[in-house]
Amino acid sequence: MTAQAVIKQFKALPAKERARFAKFVMESDDSWIPESFKRGMADAQAGRFADMNPVLADAPPPSRRPSHGVVKK
Repeated sequence: MTAQAVIKQFKALPAKERARFAKFVMESDDSWIPESFKRGMADAQAGRFADMNPVLADAPPPSRRPSHGVVKK
């Protein structure tokens, strides 16, 4: 079946069925989501993110090295 045929059938569906089909497509296929967004979401889920207020205020970034409980003075 071609995309053109699917689109034609989609347009013929009642509004409720079009919504159900669109929901299925959105949940089944993430090819429309940019890879950069997927990487950003994975970073956020892994705790790799920064508070934007200090970043935008030109504060130096936090150290990426583990502190092991040592406080520098």
